[in-house]
Amino acid sequence: MADTVREVERKYEVPDGGRLPDLTGAAGVAEVVDQGTATLDATYYDTADQRLAAHGVTLRRRTGGGDAGWHLKLPAGPDARDEIRAPLSDTLPAELAALVRSRVRGAELLPLVRLLSERDVRHLVDADGALLAELSTDRVTARRLTPEPGEPVRWTEVEVELAPGGDPALLDALEPHLTRGGVRRAAAASKLARALTETADPAGAGEKAKTGAKAGAPAEGTVGATVLDYVRAQIAAVVALDPAVRLDAPDSVHRMRVATRRLRSAFRSFRKVLDRAATDPLADELKWLAGELGIDRDREVLTARLEERLRELPDELRAGPVAPLLGAWARERRGGTRDRLLGVLDGDRYLALLNALDALSADPPLRPAAARPPEDLLVEAVERDYRRLAALVTTALAAPPGQDRDLAMHEARKEAKRARYAAEAARPALGRPAKAFAGLMTGLQELLGDHQDSCVARRALRELAEQAHTAGESAFAFGVMYGREEALAARREAELPALWAEASREKHRAALRRRPRRGASRR
Repeated sequence: MADTVREVERKYEVPDGGRLPDLTGAAGVAEVVDQGTATLDATYYDTADQRLAAHGVTLRRRTGGGDAGWHLKLPAGPDARDEIRAPLSDTLPAELAALVRSRVRGAELLPLVRLLSERDVRHLVDADGALLAELSTDRVTARRLTPEPGEPVRWTEVEVELAPGGDPALLDALEPHLTRGGVRRAAAASKLARALTETADPAGAGEKAKTGAKAGAPAEGTVGATVLDYVRAQIAAVVALDPAVRLDAPDSVHRMRVATRRLRSAFRSFRKVLDRAATDPLADELKWLAGELGIDRDREVLTARLEERLRELPDELRAGPVAPLLGAWARERRGGTRDRLLGVLDGDRYLALLNALDALSADPPLRPAAARPPEDLLVEAVERDYRRLAALVTTALAAPPGQDRDLAMHEARKEAKRARYAAEAARPALGRPAKAFAGLMTGLQELLGDHQDSCVARRALRELAEQAHTAGESAFAFGVMYGREEALAARREAELPALWAEASREKHRAALRRRPRRGASRR
């Protein structure tokens, strides 16, 4: 079974003449406690074209020290990585293989680099003896293994790793004390990154750089470049979030689903830039993936909403075993959805979609308009999405209360989301007006989304009430919760006209069309 550890650390180089200073008394460090020396032997694995390294991911099998085993490190923010550890074995554990699948696809993982480290470990502790950070000095010997063994390279490196739950500000406070001794921040993000650089074959590196250039890349400053930057960011998000979804990390399913929706919206909003013949099939597959992600996500959102409504009820209104009935209902709805989602992520259809997205990114199906300056086409795309939204909101406001209005508001919510995504994509070129317009669309989307969530919650509460009645239990509490949801939906309907009046003011769209004065910035 794999364990996950959040690792927050900084790496430093020790050049010739540099020395590691005594940190006693620095930044709250009361004592530096020697923990001895360990010999670490790590083999790093990657594809022949280094797909993991390109994403800042490392996979190694290491012996020695107190955590021998397989380690997968995933980027988790500045100075932070999530390290997933599995027990030592001769072959890569299946659970770690799954976590790199979105990046590796069908390529073989090869032993790429071997690192031998003589590590001196010291603990930095406070006045109470509590561990603040671990200070390690590594004397590293690195040797390339693939495509063939190379000559070793050597260097000395210092790592300062926070204790679990430590304050990252400690790293900032310690840094001046380290650099005064001649130690400097490492240029490479990891030992592997440095080893790959220093053991690279110059001829091979040049060939890789030459073949890695993207065909058909649009010129900087064009609408094609702006749209492709946005599209590539969403593709990268889907790939990067795959391990988090597999690990069931909080909000990961939602974020991955949002990335698929942003991609679909970009394909639709910017059809003058990207050829529909290429993007429409991908949009269909992204819709399928979003649907699979939504099964679990929608259940989570609905369950959380019903639990919140239950907590709002005073004790005297909780007639019958309401909480147990709600818990059993939620568990029944969850049954099999997690396994189904993991099956989707391991399936050929999903991997084929990732490959197709990579192909689009590498060789984009640009239309002639992609070579134009960005402002006009981006404004046109945002306004086109806005006009579709305006028609749907008008329909919703004119519909009588009930199912027709509920459906119209749901359709308007989806269009508000598309208009928001179009404005977000346009922000690098249109600046603050696009940001402001996206904010208006977000507010509208949230109101309409809350209304839709209330509609879904009321359907679930009717189902729960029927189950309670069939079991001979009181359905009163579910009826009260239903009434509160009904009242909330009515409030959202009443708030819509004023919110739409503000969001639809001409000045917001006029700001998008306005050109900045020469030398001025719209950001």
